[in-house]
Amino acid sequence: MPTIVLASTSPFRRELLGRFGLPFTTANPEVDETALPGETPEETALRLAEAKARAVASRFPDALIIGSDQVACLDGQIFGKPGDHARAVRQLQTMRGRQVNFFTGLCLYNAHTGNAQVRGVPTLVSFRRLDDAAIERYLLREKPYNCAGAAKSEGLGIALIEKIEGDDPNALIGLPLIALCELLANEGVSVL
Repeated sequence: MPTIVLASTSPFRRELLGRFGLPFTTANPEVDETALPGETPEETALRLAEAKARAVASRFPDALIIGSDQVACLDGQIFGKPGDHARAVRQLQTMRGRQVNFFTGLCLYNAHTGNAQVRGVPTLVSFRRLDDAAIERYLLREKPYNCAGAAKSEGLGIALIEKIEGDDPNALIGLPLIALCELLANEGVSVL
């Protein structure tokens, strides 16, 4: 079996991939996550997922490399990782009571053959109508400044959410395992 590399430093993606029980290693892709001018949120997530996988390929020339990126989008506006408290407050105030598309781009890159399989997995998240005090309490407890839209659903952020619609519950956390099973199978790797 080829070496499997997760091009991510996210502990949540690492935990999700670990569910497969396959040996893997992680690597920091060090990719600029800025959207390009005129790029749709979906295009951004797909491009960055592939860029992350390709970014570590020189270190793992015979590996299957997994890249993933998530972009939150509301009315054409991208909500990336807020980075700080003030931006997180603004993001959550804008998203409260609304439905947001958390689009996850996934890439499985075969560094040996150069084959890149790329998929996009949308997840629609309906947010509760939270007052400013509840948003502050959440942010002070969770500190989700490195999560798209400041919504860390794998933690206390689940309390922000009224409803989730999507094909893969893991996609919202950042690694669509259903799609990844298919991509790995296409490369001859079975998780069962």
